[in-house]
Amino acid sequence: MKTLQLSAVTVPTVRKINFSPVVLVLAAILLVLIIPPAAYLVASSLYTTNFDGSFDQFTFEFFADLLRNPYFLRSLMHTAVYSLGSACVGIVLGTVLAIIVERTNTPGRKYAFLGAVISLAIPHVLYTVAWLMILGKSGPFNQMLKAIFGATAPSFDVYSLPGMILIEGVGFVPLTFLMMSAVLRSTDAAFEEASMMSGAGPVTTFWKITLRMGMPGVLALLLLSFIRAFESFEVPAIVGLAGNIEVLSTSIYQSSRATTPPNFGQAGAYSVCLLAFLACLLYFYGRLSRHAHRYQTITGKGYRPRVIDLGRGRYASMLVLIAILLFVIGLPLAIIVFVSFKPFFGSFNVASLSRWTLKNYATVIGPGFFRSTLVNTLVLGTVTASIVVPFTALCAWLAVRRKPAAWVLDQLATAPLTFPSIVMGVAFLQVFVNLPFPFYGTLTSVIVASAVAYLPYGMRYAYAGVLQIHSDLEEASTASGAPQMQTFLRIVLPLLSASMISCWLFVFLLAVRAMSLPLLLVGPGSSLVAVSLFDLWQNGQVTELAAMGTVWVALMTCVSGCFYLVARRFRILTA
Repeated sequence: MKTLQLSAVTVPTVRKINFSPVVLVLAAILLVLIIPPAAYLVASSLYTTNFDGSFDQFTFEFFADLLRNPYFLRSLMHTAVYSLGSACVGIVLGTVLAIIVERTNTPGRKYAFLGAVISLAIPHVLYTVAWLMILGKSGPFNQMLKAIFGATAPSFDVYSLPGMILIEGVGFVPLTFLMMSAVLRSTDAAFEEASMMSGAGPVTTFWKITLRMGMPGVLALLLLSFIRAFESFEVPAIVGLAGNIEVLSTSIYQSSRATTPPNFGQAGAYSVCLLAFLACLLYFYGRLSRHAHRYQTITGKGYRPRVIDLGRGRYASMLVLIAILLFVIGLPLAIIVFVSFKPFFGSFNVASLSRWTLKNYATVIGPGFFRSTLVNTLVLGTVTASIVVPFTALCAWLAVRRKPAAWVLDQLATAPLTFPSIVMGVAFLQVFVNLPFPFYGTLTSVIVASAVAYLPYGMRYAYAGVLQIHSDLEEASTASGAPQMQTFLRIVLPLLSASMISCWLFVFLLAVRAMSLPLLLVGPGSSLVAVSLFDLWQNGQVTELAAMGTVWVALMTCVSGCFYLVARRFRILTA
């Protein structure tokens, strides 16, 4: 009798994917905040718009107009030259400053960190106006050139591409200094000492050793500075438009705000092009960051950061340090304060020193417009930071601990980084004007847009903080019967307090000094300091602008000082 043998059949098992309810809720919130602006932005570039704001017919005509328009290619060329030039200026000055601070025994070098942090208190629009006062036709720089060379006309035209590059590049110096300091701090100085002991001078050592070891950081910083200049708005709007020099960001503004009726289709097409360029640049920036391990020099064998003894030369480097800090921070602030006490804006001469007045401060501090603007700005910064910090802390904790599908939270929270501020403003403008209830022009609408824009910054701070917390502490809480959210609130949040406080202050400073994002969103009852400074400059009210800027910088310097002290206390910032 034959026995029938059945071979075992392997049935593939379907892997069950568990989704945490918390992750699903957070992902849904992020999708609701990010997808509609992006969808409206793309749709506005592909559809014609009716008078009521609804979309009508599908078309590629807006993109075709850009390709046929010679001004688009000229704007793109201006953007590229302006971005590369300002990035180079910022990196050169920032690198010199970083080398003095991190690699030498220059007296007082640690105060450079305080100066860099205080620069966060200066709205970029105010910084730009300050340099226009210095480099303008009647400014002290051109007057000095006239006295030296005996020229009758101004020797330097600030309303030009070189003027834009200089102002934007100098504004990048604090950022490039902080990032290059981190690069130099993570590079073993033993290689540089070996080079100098072999007979190479400081310049040769820098070019052949320091620069090559830090090449990934330098290239990444160059690309990051290029990206920031590519998307910048303040300098192109204030300096470029006055000199008839358009870049992509000002073309978007001109299409959506400066024309009547607003050409949202053209603004959307410009925005999509700028977004595509920026996404490509960010892709290359990510590749540079991923390959940085090839240049690692810090090992477990005797690494310690070293400084070079300059001997008597340390006093010369101290003069260079002071000169850069005065040039980058001291000079713009001094000119703003000086103009704030003048009855009217004019030439800088000895006679103007005798005309002092407090009328501008009385106008600014008195009851009315400035007080409401100040309150709105403080509310914007406070609420935005208070939303971003706890939300991203929870998202980062879930992502770092690799909860099911939590990696999506990291990707979604970082996505707004690809949106230039002016593009995000256009995107949210499209969303808010199409809502069935009145929302556009309110302070709440600006808070929503700002919270989305600064999610990536909160995510990076929180992510780095969670990585420093060992999971054993949370496992002990879970083993004791505590639920997931209780573990987060009772264990993780207290340990993240240092990073969260620092992140809160940083997001607050970013939100209150921004102009390009809220420029298209504010209304009559939601005026903000940075936007008001821009309006005052457009209206020619320079002395009132200077007084308002001085009061605001004094207030924000206190906040920046708190950020510096917190960062120093918890060693978030080496100083």
